[in-house]
Amino acid sequence: MCWSPSRISGRADKVPITFGFGPPEAEFWRWAFLMTRIGAALFAAPFFGATMVPPQIRVIATAALAALVANWTHAPAPVHLLSLAGMVAVLGEIVVGLALGFVLQIAFAAPQIGAEIISGGMGMGLAATVDPQNGARSPVIGQYFGVVLTLVFLSTGGHLQWIALIVKSYAVFPPGAVLGAAGQAGSFGVAQIHTLLGFATAMFATAVTIALPVSLVLMLVQVLTGVLSRSAPALNLFSLGLPAGIVAGIAALISAAPMMTDRMVTLSADAIDAASRLLGG
Repeated sequence: MCWSPSRISGRADKVPITFGFGPPEAEFWRWAFLMTRIGAALFAAPFFGATMVPPQIRVIATAALAALVANWTHAPAPVHLLSLAGMVAVLGEIVVGLALGFVLQIAFAAPQIGAEIISGGMGMGLAATVDPQNGARSPVIGQYFGVVLTLVFLSTGGHLQWIALIVKSYAVFPPGAVLGAAGQAGSFGVAQIHTLLGFATAMFATAVTIALPVSLVLMLVQVLTGVLSRSAPALNLFSLGLPAGIVAGIAALISAAPMMTDRMVTLSADAIDAASRLLGG
């Protein structure tokens, strides 16, 4: 709540500024406070927080999930939201929400890195369009991988498990204790940061795993075109190598599609597992 100093009998007292609605107003502030962690998580998530999603939809989704959490949990709001302790509590809610959303962001970045490697080998690095997820330019293959991973994640129920972890986070990290002393129960500390960094390291290994089959085929094609250009100098390396690389890359992508799909299913499960370990599960 907001406080204003008032001179009563020669001393300054803190008088709460309220709208005079009593318990419904207190429940409204509790609901608004619960929206902080959920809104930060949705903002950091790759598909919930995409630029193509209208802000009105994000607010409605955040409010609906906050109403669900308000009924399922007994998480209280700070007594005075505009006090120093209240601001620290709000900052802690933002930290937890961003961490849960950042886990998914790391998982969805792995195929994008693999697509950058593949596009460079195929000579399609210039074939880039605006990515609807973040509004930045990304290779066409990267958008294809992003769509496949999104469909896999949603079809396996990963979004429902992730939302369930957000609800669970209110029991693991109670509001007001998130930014407590190191080692204190319910505080966000070194263990959670170590989990995020470890999952970020696994992201690069996953990107290499996705790009490795296609990259090996492209390397063989480039070696073959180099040998042909040396044995027959009349052949133009650029006019021969670029179409051959594109055709070989597309054929390799089609052949490796089952393996890549299985890897993305594993990646979705790893993202949920990392979010669970972030909560100590």
